Amino acid sequence: MSSINYSEKIPNNVNLSEDRTLQRALEQWQPNYLSWWNDMGPEGSQNFDVYLRTATSVDPQGWAQFGHVKMPDYRWGIFLNPAEAGRKIHFGDHIGQDVWQDVPGEHRANLRRIIVTQGDTEPASVEQQRHLGLTCPSQYDLRNLFQVNVEEGRHLWAMVYLLHKHFGRDGREEAEALLERRSGEQDNPRILGAFNEKTPDWLSFYMFTYFTDRDGKFQLCALAESGFDPLARTTRFMLTEEAHHMFVGESGVSRVIQRTCDMMNQLKTDDVSKLRAAGVIDLPTIQRYLNFHFSVTIDLFGADESSNAATFYSSGLKGRFEEGKRMDDHVLKNDTYKVLQVSNGKLVEKDVPMLNALNEVLRDDYIKDSVGGVDRWNKVIEKAGLDFRLKVPHKAFNRKIGPLSTVHISPDGRVISESEWNANVDQWLATDEDRAYVASLMGRVVEPGKFANWIAPPIMGINRQPVNFDYIRFN
Repeated sequence: MSSINYSEKIPNNVNLSEDRTLQRALEQWQPNYLSWWNDMGPEGSQNFDVYLRTATSVDPQGWAQFGHVKMPDYRWGIFLNPAEAGRKIHFGDHIGQDVWQDVPGEHRANLRRIIVTQGDTEPASVEQQRHLGLTCPSQYDLRNLFQVNVEEGRHLWAMVYLLHKHFGRDGREEAEALLERRSGEQDNPRILGAFNEKTPDWLSFYMFTYFTDRDGKFQLCALAESGFDPLARTTRFMLTEEAHHMFVGESGVSRVIQRTCDMMNQLKTDDVSKLRAAGVIDLPTIQRYLNFHFSVTIDLFGADESSNAATFYSSGLKGRFEEGKRMDDHVLKNDTYKVLQVSNGKLVEKDVPMLNALNEVLRDDYIKDSVGGVDRWNKVIEKAGLDFRLKVPHKAFNRKIGPLSTVHISPDGRVISESEWNANVDQWLATDEDRAYVASLMGRVVEPGKFANWIAPPIMGINRQPVNFDYIRFN
């Protein structure tokens, strides 16, 4: 079933009306969700008519429509890709068996943990971004923020549906808890560290949607391989929506760089103080923001060696990125993989069982993908005739979890002393002064077609609309 039924209280393509108990449970959760949205969703914007994309089908062709809608009226719902007839588990100890439509008892706790952790990231990012609308650089960007926010909200619905349908009372309690935790709150924070960081300015937002939503892509791709078929089908459709979030990040940073390069050429200078006086974000500051967001996101993949990762894979719960394209036995009992450790003051590689290194496998796939966008940002600088180049730091840089968190590593991958770290950290990570300067640029621009001084306009508008389209109707 690819079309979505919008006539019901909760839009869905899973025949929700045929399961009255589940429907009632989700309809009871819905007001709590809307209360959370009103409290923690985009601040001061609930009455705006926003040009939003709404899913109408899970068919990859023509799956969405665009139109002006108030965000609290957005039709959040439950959308799964169509079931694939005869689908088999294609990795781990259950390889070749039919996929599961119900939760196997022995995997119940691990599946619940996976779904809750994924679900917790969705409202967390909305909470992190809730004040950004007050300082948007354009109406176009404000609309993109709101699109990201409503889709993160729908991704929460996707995980809550699985919890309610497949985990009974435990699932219902977990679904309530997803609305009770708060990003950055000391007593009841979100589960993963990166989702408790502040997103105080739009450069942080673009970096977050480029780097951290890309982690979401890789986690969702791994879950889309799952032997638990409802999870695989749910995450496949989430990936369709996630692509826009990464576009917002990549194009946003690109436009910041473009504006800075234009000003560098106009003033014929790379002097940071002169560029800041001209109201643009200098390239070294962009590099420091990049270093921070990349390193924080790298930690989201978990410990370099993980028995949980091995269990999730062998159990058929979570595969690798593009599992089906890999030319091995998909069981991995005899395979090894290289992870980093510090030996005699240097980073060295050691071979460990691949099953225990699957977090590192996914992290390395992510890094390859991340580098591509940074290369495209460098083309903007190159085209402007400037020598500066942005770089992705070494994956051991600024780590906060695992063995690498106990040592200091420079962006180029050298093990360094604490004194050398302290002497250079202000060159590598955004300082309070950098953040205060970027914050000083954040003034609200909402006149159609107008843009803040520190960012270039996009090349084209949303859904073939002009850049100066009325994306938001303020009431």
